[in-house]
Amino acid sequence: MIMKLCNPLPRMFMAMFVLCAAGTVSAVAADQPAAKPKDEVVKVVYHADFADPRRFSAMLANIHNMVSTYQSELKEYDVRIVFVSYGIRFVTQDKLAGTPFVEDAALKRRRAELLARLATLRDTEGVKLELCDITREAVHLPKEKIIPGVALVPSGVVHIAELQHQGYAYLKVE
Repeated sequence: MIMKLCNPLPRMFMAMFVLCAAGTVSAVAADQPAAKPKDEVVKVVYHADFADPRRFSAMLANIHNMVSTYQSELKEYDVRIVFVSYGIRFVTQDKLAGTPFVEDAALKRRRAELLARLATLRDTEGVKLELCDITREAVHLPKEKIIPGVALVPSGVVHIAELQHQGYAYLKVE
């Protein structure tokens, strides 16, 4: 049966039906979670607050593998290491004598290698290095004794919390 829409009333109902249906579809689509854009920046913060050079080496390997994967997948990334407490040992060549963070035999053996790998992550792979200024001040380490490219943050743990609030994934190598 073909219905003729000569009378303006049926046309009006038909138009209202189409508009209502379109509105319903829009409302349903608006309730759906938005798809993430493919070019979204992957954000990760590593927490380095330990003294063990073997553990630090493992963390550097993890970061290198992560960054290499992102690069091969053409993903943009923002990877940071926040150094707090014992982590200060890895961003200076100072022996930190007279502090709880004093250089031990294991760090002395591996320091040059670890600093070179850290510099590669910073300079070649764009990993950002950030040191807790509370820690630096507590051991009276002059800023000039921190390796180049390390930014000071007022509080390492506060900075980590702020980064997590901004959507950074938190990782800590055990």
